[in-house]
Amino acid sequence: MEPFKNLINTDVVRQMGHHLKRADSSFKRQRFEQLALDGLDALAFKDRAIHLARALHATLPTHFEQAADQLEASLKHVPRPHIGHDPDKELGALQTDDTGLAGWALWSFGEYVARQGLAHPERALKALHAITQRFTAEFAIRPFIIEHPKLTFATLSRWLDDPSAHVRRLVSEGSRPRLPWGQRLQALVQDPSPTLPLLHRLQDDPSEYVRRSVANHLNDIAKDHPDLLVTWLNTHLPDAPDTRRRLLRHASRSLIKSAHVEVLSAWGLGQAFEGDIKVTVDKRRVVVGEALTIQVTLLAHGQAPQALELDYRVHHLKANGETSPKTFKGKRLTLQPGEKLVWQKVHALKPVSTRRYYPGPHALDIQVNGAVHGLTPFLLMR
Repeated sequence: MEPFKNLINTDVVRQMGHHLKRADSSFKRQRFEQLALDGLDALAFKDRAIHLARALHATLPTHFEQAADQLEASLKHVPRPHIGHDPDKELGALQTDDTGLAGWALWSFGEYVARQGLAHPERALKALHAITQRFTAEFAIRPFIIEHPKLTFATLSRWLDDPSAHVRRLVSEGSRPRLPWGQRLQALVQDPSPTLPLLHRLQDDPSEYVRRSVANHLNDIAKDHPDLLVTWLNTHLPDAPDTRRRLLRHASRSLIKSAHVEVLSAWGLGQAFEGDIKVTVDKRRVVVGEALTIQVTLLAHGQAPQALELDYRVHHLKANGETSPKTFKGKRLTLQPGEKLVWQKVHALKPVSTRRYYPGPHALDIQVNGAVHGLTPFLLMR
């Protein structure tokens, strides 16, 4: 598989040089490409975007307003949004063509604007409005939220009514407190209240692309303020349309995994399971790189149907000899009285960049509506 970092490559640099020269004949294309390509191959993904932003700074006009004009003039033409268009697919298909730049080249545009435009926030936000319709500006807008919160939130409020779903998504995605790869917005981690009116408007946005961002934003908030999500669910879940229910369910995923009692109750999952539970594994000794097959058998008792959230946890051995559980998504189901369910899950124990496996005693168990059952040990070997 081609490394992600290669999405920003020599061809991207050449395209940038061509369209920036097209936008302004005085642009020093050769100098830009020389600076941008020098050492590019050795850099990681995000570092490549920053490296190109530095090359832009060295070759664009000194005055930011003029530089922003040139950046915008180099962008690909995009048609006005139409009813029923799919912005998620549209953004994935946006590529540089004869009309201008789009896609990964614009990560460096955003980095440039974030660094050089802080002293000119109104013009910079206008540039980000254009960039996000051809790539995304979710990383670049965050310094403006930190340095110019009043202006930026006023701008985000206006963008709630923008015809472009990409711009409306930026309102939510750009202000997420814990955006992956993005600068953490510590003030919003501590107090997310400035974003709540924005999310309230966007949770019923016609675009699923926008609503997914709202769900992820609420999930971010829930990690630091679980009671706020409980209040949100109590307010917005009753009589919610299906689109909002799906959004709120996705927003609840972290707290459901952690068996938060009030969130489980909001989803009708607060009752303990009435019935028998059996957990087995296909082997008790597993080599790193192999997989473990988990089988869970549920037999429902009681007099009424039971809505159940079934997850499983793997207790990984750490370097200090202790174990730490990680929750994995299982199955959502309803069992009728007397009904029996056999559920199987193959769990791979392959090395990944985000987890190091230590050989020794491990274990797994399952959570049914937050209650833990069936602790089952196994030995992990190299």
